[in-house]
Amino acid sequence: MQFQCFSPLRKSSFDFKLGDQTAERFVGFTVSFIEVNWLFAAYQVRQDDTEQFKIIKWRSSKCRILWHLPSIVLKSWWEYYNGGEVWEARPFRHSLLWMAPFLSGGGYSSEAISYVTGLEAAKMVQKLQIRQHGDLESAVFWRGLPPDTKRTLLSLFHEDIHLSYSVVICHSEPGAWYPPLFQTSPCPPTGYEEPLFTIGRTMFETDRVNPDHVKRCNRMDEIWVPTQFHVEAFTHSGVEATKLVKVVQAVDTDFFNPANVKKLLLPRGQSLFHTKHPEDLKESRNKPFVFLSIFKWEVRKGWDILLRGYLQEFSGGDNVVLYVLTNRYHMTNKEFSSLIDGFVDSLEIPEPEGGWPAVYLVPRHIPQVDLPGLYKLADCFVLPSHGEGWGRPIVEAMAMELPVIVTNWSGMTEYMTDFNSYPLPLDGMTEVLDGPFKGHLWAEPSLAHLRLLMRKVFSNPREAKRRGKVARKDMVTKFSPEVVTRNILKQLMRLQKEIELRERRDDPAL
Repeated sequence: MQFQCFSPLRKSSFDFKLGDQTAERFVGFTVSFIEVNWLFAAYQVRQDDTEQFKIIKWRSSKCRILWHLPSIVLKSWWEYYNGGEVWEARPFRHSLLWMAPFLSGGGYSSEAISYVTGLEAAKMVQKLQIRQHGDLESAVFWRGLPPDTKRTLLSLFHEDIHLSYSVVICHSEPGAWYPPLFQTSPCPPTGYEEPLFTIGRTMFETDRVNPDHVKRCNRMDEIWVPTQFHVEAFTHSGVEATKLVKVVQAVDTDFFNPANVKKLLLPRGQSLFHTKHPEDLKESRNKPFVFLSIFKWEVRKGWDILLRGYLQEFSGGDNVVLYVLTNRYHMTNKEFSSLIDGFVDSLEIPEPEGGWPAVYLVPRHIPQVDLPGLYKLADCFVLPSHGEGWGRPIVEAMAMELPVIVTNWSGMTEYMTDFNSYPLPLDGMTEVLDGPFKGHLWAEPSLAHLRLLMRKVFSNPREAKRRGKVARKDMVTKFSPEVVTRNILKQLMRLQKEIELRERRDDPAL
């Protein structure tokens, strides 16, 4: 079926093919425009040498048929236009078991929660059960979740499925997969033979995958990774290319929406080396410019590069503050402060005439429900990381219209551009010196460019805000839960067809 669409915004027409679709099927698709939330579009439908027309009004991605063709019957399902391909969003008739660290917090946890809540809202999976897997439970994290999210997760924990009729998704690092290398519930629960189909959802932050993890990936039917960077790195490491599928991560653009959020009060955090709290800067008539960084306390996050760049570029004379939200694990405030003081002394940087610029550690766990307010108080998010699988705090900050300064390598390259962010160049690649990824390579962010970009954002906040607004638009149009859920449903429809083909091969009578 050949379609022609005229866009009143583009003032031009464009053609596309929908493939062989039957005449009785209603074809619905969305043409996305950022500038407006509705448009009228006329479509010319060519079928059996007969030209007929219909006009559809689109508003907020939902359509109202103003005039329809008698020969086209509206079915009980949507067909989505996505990337030049139309697919049928039918209910997934098999059960789906999703195993992930739902109760743990962190990147895998938030990603898995966004996936299953999106699928549950779509009501397109016949049976969806979730199970805790891959990490320890955190009562603090659970208490901080929004009430609606808790209710959804609790209902999915109690869903009943039969494993032999299920697709199993193991959403964790490969060491947790069957048989696990540490104490956790195995995934798949009984190995790889009983489920209909097994999928590993994982990612890495370095240039390669460990050989043992490659073997574990190749035991799965498919491996879902979040970015093209991972497709290439996994393939280069030895994971079978035919098993790799890119499924991006979602960010909740309704929850992380600056229009719906009030700023948190500047938290009176712990001073890292006797700098004054912003509320004590009585000589300043204006709110200080707030840099925010959120990360797990480890070398990979580049906290040393962040502090070095910030301390070298700014002084107490600048109306600026850096807030750091991090997990210090088992260190006390005194131990952590001593560690930072020792690091600053090792830099041998002379203290500026105006004193050190303000640096504060957010002193407590911030509940998930308060995170948007924390982003709202900031003026810029900064993270000179050596590598990220995806970068959850980064996309959350972008959804909150914050300009971000982040290393231009690994998972972040999937969503960062020169228009929606400040990509931080590299000084090259460096070898990981210890830990499970010893011998791998990761990025070495440029300290000189970090200083330059932080000063640029501080000195030109209007331009930074413009990039922040572009960032939010990109998050809404490309990575919102609705968009990502649609992609996952598309993958499930593909799997359903593959499972049906398997069943026919095994039983020709079907």
